[in-house]
Amino acid sequence: MASTPDRIAVRGIRAHAHHGVYDFERERGQVFLVDAVLELDTSAAAAGDDLARTVNYAELAQKLHHVVAGEPVNLLETLAQRLADVCLADELVDAVEITVHKPEAELGVPFADVTVSIRRERR
Repeated sequence: MASTPDRIAVRGIRAHAHHGVYDFERERGQVFLVDAVLELDTSAAAAGDDLARTVNYAELAQKLHHVVAGEPVNLLETLAQRLADVCLADELVDAVEITVHKPEAELGVPFADVTVSIRRERR
């Protein structure tokens, strides 16, 4: 029976950015939020109480924020993939689920949030 992987989650990373397909989105920008849930084995880190044997979530949050606030893309799907790539660059991470929130999207109807979620695994 396979065991459930350990997870480290960083939720609600917030950045003002200029992603979107419309000119007004690129010009004025809006708030985006990101959730990252990493799957990895944390047992070695726990056994040795050693940060070097796990993911430093403060450093990860900084990297993810940099991507969100950085180069604009048209699609949330593209942004989510870039964020997943950052997470999987750490050899300790086996898989990641990224959710990108765009709560200020222009939909023409009342709504609470728009999200795109992807899950990627190390190949």
